[in-house]
Amino acid sequence: METNRQSRIALSALSALAQEHRLEVFRLLVQAGPDGLAAGDIAEKLDIPSSSLSFHLSHLKQGGIVEVERQGRSIIYRADFSAMNGLMSYLLENCCEGAGCNVAVGAEPHLEKEC
Repeated sequence: METNRQSRIALSALSALAQEHRLEVFRLLVQAGPDGLAAGDIAEKLDIPSSSLSFHLSHLKQGGIVEVERQGRSIIYRADFSAMNGLMSYLLENCCEGAGCNVAVGAEPHLEKEC
């Protein structure tokens, strides 16, 4: 049962990222770090109209990979690093058939395995 739950969470996160603007937004939030960015700043930096950005941010939030916090009149968006680390762990949990390979999250992709 736990595997089905993990699969649904992974599918939700991956589908949220499976669109050009949402991927750009998420990468920008990763760059911003734990302070996050206000919606207006995101729209300005990526030149995305506010109405479209709201739609994309909603998908990222529903996908469980973006956190939202109101600060006064601003809404701050942050990448949920713990959710993304969980996703990467799930995707790589049986890497190289458990042989203890040297694949690291964040490493440059290559075609050869280092198992």
